[in-house]
Amino acid sequence: MERNKNPNHPRKGQKIRVDPIRRSEDIQTIKQLLSRTPRDLLLFTMGINNGLRAGDLLIVKVKDVKSLKPGEYITIKEVKTGKQNILMVNKAVHKALRNYLEKVRPRDDDYLFASRKTREPITIQAVNALIKKWTATINLNHGNYGAHTLRKTFGFIQRTKYGVGFEVLAKRFNHSSPTTTMRYLGLTSDEVSEVLMNEI
Repeated sequence: MERNKNPNHPRKGQKIRVDPIRRSEDIQTIKQLLSRTPRDLLLFTMGINNGLRAGDLLIVKVKDVKSLKPGEYITIKEVKTGKQNILMVNKAVHKALRNYLEKVRPRDDDYLFASRKTREPITIQAVNALIKKWTATINLNHGNYGAHTLRKTFGFIQRTKYGVGFEVLAKRFNHSSPTTTMRYLGLTSDEVSEVLMNEI
């Protein structure tokens, strides 16, 4: 008898496709859900406002960002690519960061997103589990969500809500071309058609 296969498990050589959170209302609902867990709220807010890989957020320490004001940033070295990139603090990130620092009172040398048990950074697997839990809790069932959801949500909202060009997003993501970015964000034909309905 054949065992049940996980539909999200890729065949050899394929990747699991992870979706962005497409609606601003769902983003706000998750923020509300996380309002009592300052670390998780900061992780979510920082992720969707920066477009960095989760692995690059997990290596940040409290001392790296605690004194940053809106509009300031730190330079990081991407774990996956070795390329330089920046982690920016905008007003939303600053608010979540101040809330975290006041309520959690971490030490300067602590990782920003530390495990409560080990004080080491939480793992990518833990981030995956958290995001699946948050999206399931608000009944976001029409997609597959995981650690890359934060990065993809940044790109999707920047593109569809603020009209940021694929060239700019490709540079932010350190992608080789705008076409790669378009594929990465999973923009559908319907979403492209909606843009054509904007009156000029």
